[in-house]
Amino acid sequence: MRSVRAKTTIGATAVVAVALVAAGFAVLLVLRSFLTDQAELQAEVTAREVASRIAAEGDAGPITVPSTEDRPVQVVDEDGRTVAVSKDLEKISGTGSADVTPEPRRTGGDEADEPDPGDDSEEPDRGHVSGDPPRFSRGEATVDGETAGYIFAAVDVTIGEGRDVTVYAGAPLTVEQDAVESVREAMLAGLPVLLLVVGSVTWLVTRRALRPVEDIRTEMAAITASEDLSRRVPEPGTRDEVARLARTTNETLAALESSVERQRRFVADASHELRSPIASLRTQLEVGEAHPGLLDVPGAVADTVRLQQLAADLLLLARLDAGERPGRSRVDLAALAREELSQRGAADRVPVTVVAADGVEVLGSPGQLARVLGNLLDNAQRHAAGAVTVSVRREGADAVLAVGDDGSGVPEAERERVFERFVRLDEARGRDDGGAGLGLAIARDVARRHGGTLTVADSPAGGALFVLRLPVA
Repeated sequence: MRSVRAKTTIGATAVVAVALVAAGFAVLLVLRSFLTDQAELQAEVTAREVASRIAAEGDAGPITVPSTEDRPVQVVDEDGRTVAVSKDLEKISGTGSADVTPEPRRTGGDEADEPDPGDDSEEPDRGHVSGDPPRFSRGEATVDGETAGYIFAAVDVTIGEGRDVTVYAGAPLTVEQDAVESVREAMLAGLPVLLLVVGSVTWLVTRRALRPVEDIRTEMAAITASEDLSRRVPEPGTRDEVARLARTTNETLAALESSVERQRRFVADASHELRSPIASLRTQLEVGEAHPGLLDVPGAVADTVRLQQLAADLLLLARLDAGERPGRSRVDLAALAREELSQRGAADRVPVTVVAADGVEVLGSPGQLARVLGNLLDNAQRHAAGAVTVSVRREGADAVLAVGDDGSGVPEAERERVFERFVRLDEARGRDDGGAGLGLAIARDVARRHGGTLTVADSPAGGALFVLRLPVA
């Protein structure tokens, strides 16, 4: 099952089915409990009515049971003997005795000893009904040939001195059983229909909800097949997760398009930059082979060095683009600046002044940070008129390394463009040592890899001021 729509539909239907089954059981239990309570109440009412009649008659004669319609009644004495039953009661279980043949008896002797109604002698004893809660039990009874289940309520009655009986009155469970059975059958009949409706609605809603996803997938497949990264997936007008997915996908496509375009320009520019020194070097070697006296050895060495530097720059950019993480060594920027200047020595065209505060340390790669400083110094000396300044200081949580010159500066409109790869301003293109236009691009990439920034502004001396900001270690 690979379809999200099918999985969602089956899952939702299963959840609804479980919920309906659980709710159905709960409803049946509540209904059964309610109807049982009603039957117990009816049985108790009947038992107390009969008990009250027996208590009112007292111990003057045989116990009789009034008519109770379809509710069976049995009266049992303290010895477990049946002394009275309701009319048409043929069989009973679940009470104090299974005997339905009453054995009535008197308490005052022979009939001749019964008091005359006109006699003013002593009245017969009156009984009373026990105030204890009734006791309930379940059983069956056969009344007039029909057997059914009943709930019996037992109520104790005292009808004379030392004589107690228990009245058992039953209420039929037929209503409870019929009602529960009807509800159960209705639930079983309606459950498949309801689940079918839930499944159908879920299928349609999921289909509508996933339609934009299918459109996105179709467009992405077309983009993959055509390799046209300028295309974009459709964005639905909603504000849900699918719309955010479409926007994120388009942003990814835009970033990928930009990356591929940048890579294409990089390859084209690298090919162009490599072609010149290689062609020059080959020409000089061919001339030297044909005419050894005309071989320009210094020029060949210069072209080789330029080719070596360009190859090193391209290799570093490839490593940066591949996501290489910088080291985590502690680097003292003041010491780094002094060491870099000591290695450059007298080869610098313009003298460099260092104003550095000691103890300003950052975490990173010493080699890559030295490369950044070297590239900034190369750029400053290439454009400076007569002075280059390097300063190191701390500003809050940032370590700041600044390289300034007194040259013509960088026009404000070009201050972001100078950090692009293979970009050289017109003045730099006119110089033989103008470089390949990779130094500043490498410097900014390294700064970002170290969690910092590299920007350009106006120098107090009138030229350009490149400012490197890194988090303090």
